[in-house]
Amino acid sequence: MSKGPVLIDLEEGAPAKETPATAPPVPDPEPDLPQPRAMEMAARIAARRPSRLSRWFWSLALSLVAFAASVAAWEFVTTLLERNPVLGLIATVLTVAFVVVLLIIALRELAAFARLRRVDDIHAAADAALTHADLAEAKGVIERLRRLFRGREDLRWGLDRLAEREGDVFDADGLIHLAEAELLGPLDELAKREVEAAARQVATVTAIVPLALADVVTALTSNIRMIRRIAEIYGGRAGALGAWRLTRAVMTHLVATGAVAVGDDLIQSVVGGTALSRISRRFGEGVVNGALTARVGVAAMEVCRPLPFSREKKPSVTRLVQRALTGLFGSKS
Repeated sequence: MSKGPVLIDLEEGAPAKETPATAPPVPDPEPDLPQPRAMEMAARIAARRPSRLSRWFWSLALSLVAFAASVAAWEFVTTLLERNPVLGLIATVLTVAFVVVLLIIALRELAAFARLRRVDDIHAAADAALTHADLAEAKGVIERLRRLFRGREDLRWGLDRLAEREGDVFDADGLIHLAEAELLGPLDELAKREVEAAARQVATVTAIVPLALADVVTALTSNIRMIRRIAEIYGGRAGALGAWRLTRAVMTHLVATGAVAVGDDLIQSVVGGTALSRISRRFGEGVVNGALTARVGVAAMEVCRPLPFSREKKPSVTRLVQRALTGLFGSKS
C-alpha cells in the first residue's frame, strides 16, 4: 500500500510552534576569568588585626623568652668568670656589645616611627592649609618640608627653585602646588619605578613558580618591601616595624574599600589585553596579581606622600601595569 503526503490542518487559534527565528538566544557562558588569590590572601594576612588574647599571648611569650635568655646569659657569664677570668671577660664584652646593638636597633625603630609620624603631620597640615586657603599655614607646611628634605642631594635643585619662586606666590593653593611640582615630582617618578618593579616580580613568580604558597609569600614580601621603599623615597625611612605598620595601614584601607577585589575595568584593560593571559590561566593570574600590586603601590604613595595629590595627577594603575609588564607576557594588543 503506497503512502502519499499527509495534510494536517491546524485548528484555528492554536498557538504557532517555536521556530529558530522566534526561539530565545542561548545565553553566553560566564567567562572563567583569573582570580587574584595570592594578592587577596596576602592583603588579608597583612590587614588582619590580632585579637586581644593573641596579643597577650605573644607579649607574654616574648617577655618570658627574653627573661629566660637574660638569666641564662647572666649565669653563663658569671660562671665563666669564676672558672676562667679571661674567657669570662671575653663573654662579658660580647654580651655587652650585643645589648648595645639591640639598643641601637630599638632607637632606630623609634626614630623611624617618629619620622613617619612627622610625614603624616605634614600631610595633615597641607590638607588643612588647602581646605582653609590659609597662606600662613601653607608657608608653615613649606618650612616643614624644607626641614624634612634637608641634606638630600637629589632635592637640592628643587629646594633652590622653591626658594626662588615662593615669593611670587600669594595664595595657599599656589604655594602648595609649587612645592608639589618642584619637590615631589621627581620623587613620584622614583616611587612609580618601585611599584612597577614589585608588580613585575609578583606577576612573574605567580605565572612561573608552581608551588602552592610561593606566590602568596612573594606577594606579601614584595609588597612590604615596595611600601618600605616608597616611604624612604618620600622621607619616611621606615624601619622593620614601621614598614609592617605602613603595610597594615595600606592593606586595611584596600580591604575595607574593596579595592583588592578585581573589577571589570581591571580585567578588561589588563588581562584582556595580554596575549598569554588569554591562553594560560596561570599567566592571567600573574597579570592580575601584578595589577593589584600596582594598586597597592598607588595607595602606598598616597599614604607616604607628605603632600596630597592636588595639581599632580594620581598615577594610573593600568598605565603602571602596562609599563611594568611590557615584553614580559606579550605586548599589548
